[in-house]
Amino acid sequence: MKWRLRPHSGGKRLFRRRSAGDLGARARKEQLKRQRKNHQAVRSSAVFATVFVAMSALVFRLGYVQITKGAAFRANQNVSTVQRIPIMPARGRIYDSTGQLLAYDKPSYSLFLTRIQKVNTTNSEVARMAALLAPQFQQKTAQVVQLLESQQQYSTITLFKNISKLQLTFVEEHQASLPGVSVQLASQRSYPNGDLLGQVLGYVGPITPQNVNYYLNHGYMENQQVGVAGLELQYENLLRGTTGYQEEEFSLTSSGATHVGTVPPVAGKNLELTINGRVQAYTQQLLLNTIQKYDQQNHIKIPEAAAVMLNVHTGGVIAMVSYPYMDPNWFVPGNNFAAHAQYLATSGAEQNNVIQNPHRPGSTVKPSNLITALDYGIITPNTVFNDNSIYQQIGTYQMREDASYGLVNDIKAIAVSDDRFFYNVGLDFGKWLGSTSTNGGYPAGGNLQKWRNTDFIRGLTDIAAGELRFGLGRITGIDLPGEEAGGFYMEHLTQNSSYTQLLTQQNVQNIRAQLKKTGSYTNYGSPYDLAAMAFGMGQQFTPIELAQYVTTIANGGKRLTPHLLQAIYPPGLHQTLSGQKPLKVIPTQVQANLHLNPTYLHLAQEGMYQAAHYPLGTVYGGFIGAHYAVAGKTGTAGIYLPGIQGKVNNSVFIGFAPFNNPQIAVAVMVPGAGYGAQTAVPIGRAMMDAYFNSVHASFMPKSGWTNQNIPKNWKQMSAYTVPEHAK
Repeated sequence: MKWRLRPHSGGKRLFRRRSAGDLGARARKEQLKRQRKNHQAVRSSAVFATVFVAMSALVFRLGYVQITKGAAFRANQNVSTVQRIPIMPARGRIYDSTGQLLAYDKPSYSLFLTRIQKVNTTNSEVARMAALLAPQFQQKTAQVVQLLESQQQYSTITLFKNISKLQLTFVEEHQASLPGVSVQLASQRSYPNGDLLGQVLGYVGPITPQNVNYYLNHGYMENQQVGVAGLELQYENLLRGTTGYQEEEFSLTSSGATHVGTVPPVAGKNLELTINGRVQAYTQQLLLNTIQKYDQQNHIKIPEAAAVMLNVHTGGVIAMVSYPYMDPNWFVPGNNFAAHAQYLATSGAEQNNVIQNPHRPGSTVKPSNLITALDYGIITPNTVFNDNSIYQQIGTYQMREDASYGLVNDIKAIAVSDDRFFYNVGLDFGKWLGSTSTNGGYPAGGNLQKWRNTDFIRGLTDIAAGELRFGLGRITGIDLPGEEAGGFYMEHLTQNSSYTQLLTQQNVQNIRAQLKKTGSYTNYGSPYDLAAMAFGMGQQFTPIELAQYVTTIANGGKRLTPHLLQAIYPPGLHQTLSGQKPLKVIPTQVQANLHLNPTYLHLAQEGMYQAAHYPLGTVYGGFIGAHYAVAGKTGTAGIYLPGIQGKVNNSVFIGFAPFNNPQIAVAVMVPGAGYGAQTAVPIGRAMMDAYFNSVHASFMPKSGWTNQNIPKNWKQMSAYTVPEHAK
């Protein structure tokens, strides 16, 4: 190989002379490069040709559609329309805590009309369809015409409900001649146990003109059933489900329709309640029996009553009974509501007395007021009061109690329900001095109006605030619509008149805020108000407030939100909840931890225990022979009731059990039924027995154990039959 110099700007560089072999390799590379370029050119030409052909086809097709067939397609568009026909969802089912069915949608078929412009809205078409339908539904043609033309503001209307199999077959066979008419599986709510839990479950009804805009704005159809009362209303968002639809293409020139597609409805979610069905049924029967017996013995017709049981650790409602009773089935279309209208209008059966009807609680407030008095130093754990008279003069009022109890300490004051002990607790809160069995006493400082504006109103609201913290006089937050709060009262005395003022939770808070700011609040109260508040005659509470209160005492000071919903389940047509997995379990909600002084709480609890176990205790007679230790407190308060002449007693009981390991708490209120120990205590005892037997509590004799099922003969029991035949 020969080398030679190659010129370079930086000097001399050697390079190699190419040989013949080198020249041949280069030629081959050039040839391969030209071949690749030729192949690329061929592929590019093929792609271009394909795109050209496709675009040409598209242009030709567009020309064909727009020019050759445009007129025909436009004509076809004008002779057909696609209409969306709604399919109603089934409402969710409601079960008790053991999975027993309480409410469900009973299968039934209804006939609907979906209005379609230029298809079934012309006069001639309406007349033709009416003539076809009238004989099958036992109607005159004019009546069906009126039905087809009614409710013009709605796109879909209900024509006939609960149609027969024969009518269903007829409509299906003549579907081509009935455009826009559809048969749907409609929701007909059913409550298989009648009036069991009636006010709690509530009922459903049609959307009314007054609220139609609200529901339409929230995705409802005009003919959909919605919750009207009770849990049906409270949990409407869970029970309602989602509306489905089917799309049909209707011809404008001939009868018939072509099915386009279907989106199935989604049923509402299923709900499991905290309710024990057996205890609920037993309590409803028990309450009715007690009322009927009291009427026979005393010739007084008790107009109302209520009883409720709570789980002290969760706030779950185990039983909730409001007398008189109501059957939600009465409100279902076709179930002859008119037969029960008079009873509903005059009995107050639609009202849930557990949450909506406050009355004077009587001495049931004494445990709360004892704890508050200890907190404020009004009394001490070592206080001993000499109750040596049945009388006490308070200002111009002479107060009288049933008995004189001698030396009374804190525990005994609760056990025997010593009124004079608590008269003086109330007076001490307001600094009214010198009251005895014969002396009316005097205000601290000597100036009556200044005392009213300072010490009196401060003491009165201290007592009220103590009760409020236990849940008395305030909304409990239970998951039911329409709950009403109780309140506090004071009598205003002036030179020319007197009147009673209601103090709500907000009023009490506002007064206390003003006292803190200015030290004064103008009023015209009397020392009697202090005594009345201290022993349960200056306030009104509902049974659910009393139940929340006694639950708080039982569990050590946690105020829980009472609730009925235990768990939410996915949709499904299940007869029971056995084997089903919940979507959500409702957690316990603690409204407040009161952080009570353990010593003070123990004194109140022990006083309630002694009330049931000390022979002079007010609860003692009702729990003789009980297989568990109970703690309780009675209440007896004079009230006036419509339909009953003169003053009667409100019979009240609160209690919890077992004492050393509390599980349940009850509150019973029977206005007009005598002393608390006379009527309310036996009801509370029977409720507790029924619960412990139903859950097979180890301390209950096995011979008395039951299951938790709703009795099979429930519809033969008078708690069911009496309301059903009431007029």
